[in-house]
Amino acid sequence: MKRRGIRWQPPLILAVWALFLAFLFYFDNKYETPPPYGASGVLALEEADLERDLPVFLIDGWLLSDGRVNDLPTYIGEFSNLSRGDLSVPPHGRAIYRLTLRYAGAERVVAVDFERLAGSYKIFLDGERLLAGEGNGRVVFALTPGDHELTVETLSGAGYYSGIYFPPALGTPETLARVSALRSFAYAAAFFVPVALALFMFFVWRAGGRLSRWFGALCGCYALYMARYFVFLFSMPFARCFFLVQSAALYGLMFCLVSLTAEASSGSDGKGRRELQAVLAALSAALLALGALIPVLSWAVFVHGRLTDFYYMFTFCCTAFFAVRGLRRNNWESRYTATGALLFGAGLAANLFFSNRFEPIRFFWQFEWCGLFLVLLFGAMMVSRSRRILRENEALNNHLEEQVKRRTAEVTQLLNERRAFFSDMAHDLKAPVFATQSFIAAIKRSGVGVDAELLGLLDQAEKKQQEMERRLRGLSALNALDKIEGEPVRISLRELFWDIDEFYRGEMKVRAVRLVARPPAEDVFLRAWREKLDMLFENLIYNALRAMPHGGSIAISAGIKAAAVRIYVADSGCGIPPEELPHIFERFYVGAANRETGTGLGLYIVRSIAEELHGRVWAESVLGEGTVFTVELPTC
Repeated sequence: MKRRGIRWQPPLILAVWALFLAFLFYFDNKYETPPPYGASGVLALEEADLERDLPVFLIDGWLLSDGRVNDLPTYIGEFSNLSRGDLSVPPHGRAIYRLTLRYAGAERVVAVDFERLAGSYKIFLDGERLLAGEGNGRVVFALTPGDHELTVETLSGAGYYSGIYFPPALGTPETLARVSALRSFAYAAAFFVPVALALFMFFVWRAGGRLSRWFGALCGCYALYMARYFVFLFSMPFARCFFLVQSAALYGLMFCLVSLTAEASSGSDGKGRRELQAVLAALSAALLALGALIPVLSWAVFVHGRLTDFYYMFTFCCTAFFAVRGLRRNNWESRYTATGALLFGAGLAANLFFSNRFEPIRFFWQFEWCGLFLVLLFGAMMVSRSRRILRENEALNNHLEEQVKRRTAEVTQLLNERRAFFSDMAHDLKAPVFATQSFIAAIKRSGVGVDAELLGLLDQAEKKQQEMERRLRGLSALNALDKIEGEPVRISLRELFWDIDEFYRGEMKVRAVRLVARPPAEDVFLRAWREKLDMLFENLIYNALRAMPHGGSIAISAGIKAAAVRIYVADSGCGIPPEELPHIFERFYVGAANRETGTGLGLYIVRSIAEELHGRVWAESVLGEGTVFTVELPTC
């Protein structure tokens, strides 16, 4: 990656992010909507106020009464709980909010949405109770000209908030439904997209290692945090204690953000990372324990808020540290981690600076937007990373393919040279070997100057010459096998049996041996070289003939088993001793009965051909009764 991309890209993203936050503040903020505004317990409304696209947000003009004050003027969002900054006062309890709606216009059916009323509530209009419950609430009534007193009684005992902290919205049912539907759709998308990404990371795409796991965990934590909207929207039974779950999800999100940035920026260099993760986990656990103590300790909610701000700042510093480390090391992912750190820092600053000055109308809080953009940013990083890995794998495969082709050509050339060498050597050695045998025979026949000692030496030399002749014949057989080239073809097993019977029938009659070739009842096909199959059966049949007395028999049959066929070559010969049976397929192995005539290559060639055709061969024998060779080959 070029340094130029590192320098300009993150600042550009930061500028766009700052403009986006400014846009949210002025165009999706309840505190920046046009009048009417309440004052001194009265909100004056006209019919035109109910006909606009946005609801009227009941922020200003409320009168608050609780155990310490009576009709205290306040605006919704000014105090997050009933302690109102006094650490000696419990943050929870009973509170009453009153606002007079002074309406001038024709009678209209209106609704008021109360979002996330902390604890239980009762809503009254002109002294008549309209609704009671917990969490979210909506009341619908006919608004007639004149003054109408809207009263809300709250009773809270847990959580960070108490009383009314989120401004209610007043408008026609259609207007409220439209805004609520848009917001629900936005939260649903912000929930299901990270869930899908998390499931994909954990169960489908695992090639990214720890990086993909941290990204999947980050998506899961963000989705769990965004689920709070629906928990409070539908007033689920566990909504009262869900503040601990959403806190755990938020701390988990911060933890995963730091771990993901550290992994992406540091790679295999994990120096200090585990210690930092332990510190973050301990801070998260302490904050959750403190949050659980809020209902019983009056000062816990204040301390919890300050420690949470410290936790955010600490995680930002850790994220920025690892992002800078990635930039200094020129890591490929550093442009993403640096951009993520800037997004996180700007979102944190906006969340702290606009505290009690921003609440979204249609979409998300600034911190929720920040989390969503981080999910999308690191999702883009994972996609880009996977594409880079695929390109590298493709280049590596192409390189390996070229190497394989080159090595295959070299091996083929080497095999051809070896084949030519052995062929030439076998041809050149035949003449001196046969000539030497002739000279030895001539000396023995003449008897001139041959005593008993010399005759013994001549016998030994003759045996060695015969051994060399057998080896040359075996070498010629191997050369003949190597010369068979081309592609394997489809061969009918039944036709193969008929050809074997026809080819060997005459020779078997001369040797007084009965040959029986029983083709299978159902024809099957093999993919092989016909010349190699002929060589395989030639070696098996002549191997049987050497062990066969006159009047013996050779039976060739077949049996089909699954996707393979077993071909049996059975003879009624002398059999093979048990101690020799495990070695008969070894190269140059000759049994005691064939020391004078065997080359030790016939059955080795049989095994080589069977294995080349992806099959196998074995033998079973009873001494004095005969031998059965079984060749198993795949069918096609």
